[in-house]
Amino acid sequence: MSGENRTERATPKRRDEARKKGQIVKSADVNTVVALLAGLGTLTALGGSLLMGYVEVMRRGLSQTAHPDLASGAGLGSLAEWGMLSVLKLAGPIAGAVMVAGICASVLQVRPKITPQALKPQFSRINPKNGIKRLFSVTAVFDAVKAVAKTSIVGGAAFLAVWGRLDSLAAMTGMPPAAILFTIAGMVSQVALYVGIAFIGVAGADYAWQRHRHEKTLKMTKDEVKQEAKQQDISPEVRRAIRRRQFQQARKRMIAEVATADVVITNPTHFAVALRYDGSRPAPELIAKGADLVAAAIREEAERYDVTVVTNPPLARALYREIEVGQMIPDSFFQAVAEVLAFVYRTAGRKAADRRRRIRDERAAAAAAA
Repeated sequence: MSGENRTERATPKRRDEARKKGQIVKSADVNTVVALLAGLGTLTALGGSLLMGYVEVMRRGLSQTAHPDLASGAGLGSLAEWGMLSVLKLAGPIAGAVMVAGICASVLQVRPKITPQALKPQFSRINPKNGIKRLFSVTAVFDAVKAVAKTSIVGGAAFLAVWGRLDSLAAMTGMPPAAILFTIAGMVSQVALYVGIAFIGVAGADYAWQRHRHEKTLKMTKDEVKQEAKQQDISPEVRRAIRRRQFQQARKRMIAEVATADVVITNPTHFAVALRYDGSRPAPELIAKGADLVAAAIREEAERYDVTVVTNPPLARALYREIEVGQMIPDSFFQAVAEVLAFVYRTAGRKAADRRRRIRDERAAAAAAA
């Protein structure tokens, strides 16, 4: 069933579950272009007053350099404090406009909703193997092309803005400083405007790509759609009973796998994890884990099949917290797990391999008889 093609659009229930996990359509480039245009618009509207304000700050600052109190540390500190507060007041409207625009862009894209599940740490994100896969994925290629496009856009916008004014730049020689400043400010504004307009196209393409990738991730198989439709027709009480029964069956299958483990590492009472390394996978595999009553059941199953039990509280807690059932041990646990397995192999010899072979034969015979 896992190999069935995902050709069906996601149902509302599937979308809601994905949103609870933090899987949403969001483009950082949309936030960037909206903030850029908001800052550019505010700067254009308040440019004259801002320039005069900065000139006044500079004039007053220079005029106070000859004040006698400036020789003392208190006078210098007072002047520096006044200068910083003055600059912050002038830059405040632009910073506020950019912040409000960025927040509005985020809200319009994702709609505000608290999703605690998305805040849970996911150790798979720092897995080196997953990181290498992301480096060579289609998304990485798209991001690389997008980065090149952004650089080309900025360079092209600067070229277009400057190329048409080369004669004006050459004629600036001997002009008053104020005139030079206004000419350069106009050129910079034109560059920013060109970049903003071009970034609208980049942001639109990125948003379309993010939506396409999100929809592709959410697609379902026909069997999943049928199963969900059946569940919608079942009362909540029956659904809870089915989930409880499925959980019990899954836990029973997990406990049964303890018989094939090489070692069970315990807390010793609160946590228990079972590891298996039969050579079929590159690293040891966590085949069962549990806390409290489930941990007790794992220990009982280990005693029943004579599986070696090792008490190592720090390792047991770490494995229980960071690794799911069916996952291989990551690199960070290799040394600690290798020491435990080496101890087990020295003391138990070939007992685990023989036990696994016997259990496989027994299960195969039972399946054939059924």
